[in-house]
Amino acid sequence: MKIAFVGAGSVVFTQGLLADLFAFPELAHARIALHDIDPERLATAEGAARHIAEVRGAKPEITAHLQRRPALADADFVINIVQVGMDAATRTDFAIPARHGLRQTIADTLGVGGIFRALRTFPVLKGIAEDMAELCPDAHLLNYTNPMAMNVLYLSRIAPRLKVTGLCHSVHWTMHDLSALVGVPFEEVSYLAAGVNHQAWVLRFERAGQNLYPLLDEAIDRDPGMLRRVRVDMYRRLGHYPTETSEHSSEYVPWYLHHDSEIERLRLPVGAYLEIIKENAASYERTREALAAGRPLPVEGTLEYAPQIIHSTVSGTPRVVYGNVPNRGLIDNLPADSVVEVPCLVDALGVQPTRVGSLPPQCAALNRAYVSVTDLVVRAATDGDPRHVRHAAMADPATAAALPVERIWDLCDDLVRAHGELLQPELREVLGH
Repeated sequence: MKIAFVGAGSVVFTQGLLADLFAFPELAHARIALHDIDPERLATAEGAARHIAEVRGAKPEITAHLQRRPALADADFVINIVQVGMDAATRTDFAIPARHGLRQTIADTLGVGGIFRALRTFPVLKGIAEDMAELCPDAHLLNYTNPMAMNVLYLSRIAPRLKVTGLCHSVHWTMHDLSALVGVPFEEVSYLAAGVNHQAWVLRFERAGQNLYPLLDEAIDRDPGMLRRVRVDMYRRLGHYPTETSEHSSEYVPWYLHHDSEIERLRLPVGAYLEIIKENAASYERTREALAAGRPLPVEGTLEYAPQIIHSTVSGTPRVVYGNVPNRGLIDNLPADSVVEVPCLVDALGVQPTRVGSLPPQCAALNRAYVSVTDLVVRAATDGDPRHVRHAAMADPATAAALPVERIWDLCDDLVRAHGELLQPELREVLGH
């Protein structure tokens, strides 16, 4: 079994995935191929991998590659965790919109931050897909890179034969935290969620057939402070709890970030992701310094889906995970060519998405706005049409609520100038009004 990591220099995330992988006896002798274009980060990832294997008692074959193709050759699974442009590009995604008066919190899924993160990721995804078609055509690509829905949709359109599943921990941790909130052990809870990545909805929340939503209502009534959370506000108005944090959720709708009063009422941390990338950088430095000094590293599992999928495929152990996959009839009232997040059975036959049927109409309405933006971003890349970049920003709910259309085009022009060479050539054109 060969598992390739693309973007392995995301060391902290790589560490967690490897800790999970090496905890399975069936994967203790896997071949692990680490790829990153940054030599220092790649060396740190390799050192961390060898340390984790030793602590777990595993004996994998670990190789490190500055070039992608040797890492992908004959791979059975490819885990994509690449971040194109790294922290500098993310800061640009915040700084330029802020100058135009546009507020963002995370900027990695929708909005202009999500749009341009996708556009600079697509050329790398195209290269990965082309290499996999040649070097490991039967491998399964497990994508963690955001914006999840845009990236998976792009891959489904340029490489329809590629086996790709987008993975995100938001559903799992939402249900874990809701279970604690209502005082029911997570192991006793059954749930069903569906929608789109970072905007899926808890459709069923039960224990032994009993609906647990009334217990959630009671918990909210006991703590008025919970009313100052975007997710709780959306739940009370829409009837279904969203599966991503309040910071994320505020960016996908037009109601919150444009209004000073709502930012104060709901305690929204504008620019929150800038602090997260500082902490990620600090975590990387701590890992690098510990390895250099020969100090032990913490080896902690993450409960992420990729190791579970790989183990289930190898061992036949059945599991249910949440995956982002092309719709193709899974959710009736979302477009068939969109990407949706649904429960998936995983066993020796691989990842098998579950048909959900129709979402509640109010939830589907919000999801359709989301997938419309996603579709336009992907069309901008596949058609080579820079106007679709602007069309996507115009259709984005939070952007449209905050800026007049001329400012939206000006903002897109400024981001095109700033990201320059990271975009595919056809999309580097500055259009003006």
